[in-house]
Amino acid sequence: MERVIDSPQGAQKVVRDVISEVGRAIVGYEDVISDFLIALSSGGHIILEGVPGIAKTTLSKSLAKAMAIEYRRIQFTQDLLPTDITGHYFFNQETRKFELRKGPVFAELLLADEINRAPPKTQSALLEAMQEKNVTIEGTTFALPEIFMVLANLNPIETEGVYPLPEAQVDRFMMKVKMDYPDEEDETIMLSLKNAFDEVPQAVITREEIMQLKKLAFEVHSHRSILVYIRDITRTTRQRDHLEYGLSPRGGIHLLATSKAHALISGRSYVIPDDVKAVAHKVIDHRLMLSPEAELEGLTASSLTETILSEVPVPKGDFGAGYASSSSK
Repeated sequence: MERVIDSPQGAQKVVRDVISEVGRAIVGYEDVISDFLIALSSGGHIILEGVPGIAKTTLSKSLAKAMAIEYRRIQFTQDLLPTDITGHYFFNQETRKFELRKGPVFAELLLADEINRAPPKTQSALLEAMQEKNVTIEGTTFALPEIFMVLANLNPIETEGVYPLPEAQVDRFMMKVKMDYPDEEDETIMLSLKNAFDEVPQAVITREEIMQLKKLAFEVHSHRSILVYIRDITRTTRQRDHLEYGLSPRGGIHLLATSKAHALISGRSYVIPDDVKAVAHKVIDHRLMLSPEAELEGLTASSLTETILSEVPVPKGDFGAGYASSSSK
């Protein structure tokens, strides 16, 4: 029987179920799975960065199986064409008509594997899909599935044969999440699992439940003081001497959306400053463009974000105030 997810506690149960089920196939990345669910419930996309062999692809496939959503993978290469992603029309000799052959972008979870191996022209084929959830093929626009998420992974150790992502595309990724090596205990458990059997996750959440989760995340209450706090963080990034570009308005919106989703999976129906701080680095760091002087001084996007968070005044008060009255209307 399908569950009705209508409370933060129900959302927490869903997150625990997905983490537990994916944990049957991949060990030690509970935080990454939580970040994935935050982005999914916020309607956003993720850049996943990690060295080769760290199970980025396995994680994405396991997540799709645990949620019973359609999964497709694109291996980005230098010779990949935009039409290899979006699809194209072809002439069917049998019907004597032009027909559409949809590309892999028409999926619910799309893994863009090593996205920086393809040139910017090919990377940009995802821009419309990520922002509008539409794809235009030869002048005709097609809607993508209601649940649609791009999970792009990057290999941080290679510099030859790769292309930096265009700033416009980087800004469309809601979060950038890093996968590190598992710790000693988790790696032992992983080896034990692989030594015994190869577990395949089973579906523990339905599409309808995912839509309920997204609705709940959108309805999480954000007090005006939280909105002002996010605004101040956003505007402060644009005023730093060491930054060529700061956070865009879209970045501020993403910071709000992920803060609301973090509050939800933390069991609350309203946002507190700690929610903003918990997602700040994952939303802000990859959007900041450092000046040459900053790089010469050894500064990083992460250190600048941390400085900004320490400088912007943190609001105080009853952040749930007004929630009951607004939710009862």
